[in-house]
Amino acid sequence: MADQPVTLAAIIGAHGIGGEVRLKLFAEGPESLARHKTVHVGDRTLTLKSVKAGGGAPIARFAEITDRAAAEALRGELMTVHRSALPPLEAGEYYHADLIGLPCQDAEGHPLGTVVAVENFGAGDILEIEKPGGKTAMVPFRKGIADLAEGRIIVDPEFLA
Repeated sequence: MADQPVTLAAIIGAHGIGGEVRLKLFAEGPESLARHKTVHVGDRTLTLKSVKAGGGAPIARFAEITDRAAAEALRGELMTVHRSALPPLEAGEYYHADLIGLPCQDAEGHPLGTVVAVENFGAGDILEIEKPGGKTAMVPFRKGIADLAEGRIIVDPEFLA
């Protein structure tokens, strides 16, 4: 799990002529990216020189990318780090990447599906659960509805209808 890649952002295009790129951020904010000296972009390891807020999308500069053409060539690539590069968590905290792939069960241990995505539309985390048979359901990640317990999610089946 320590070497599992965790996506922090997607590169959505070039910014200016000096090699900067615009990002669609999946992390908390631009400052959370700045703690990483190197990141993986596609099959390359790049040195992150700076990250700053910009209009609607954060702007990043890599030491190895020095012109607009090189920046534009990164469009659509994901910016990742190894899971082990993320800061340690406090009790009760989790990274979305740690929830994806966890099995979901009811309180009696009957399988209900697997977490395939975690979304947050502003009111808290929502788990997308793929049920046996391929259909998906969205369930609030809240105590008593969906609880993280010993490497699995215990889900109230009423919310999977």
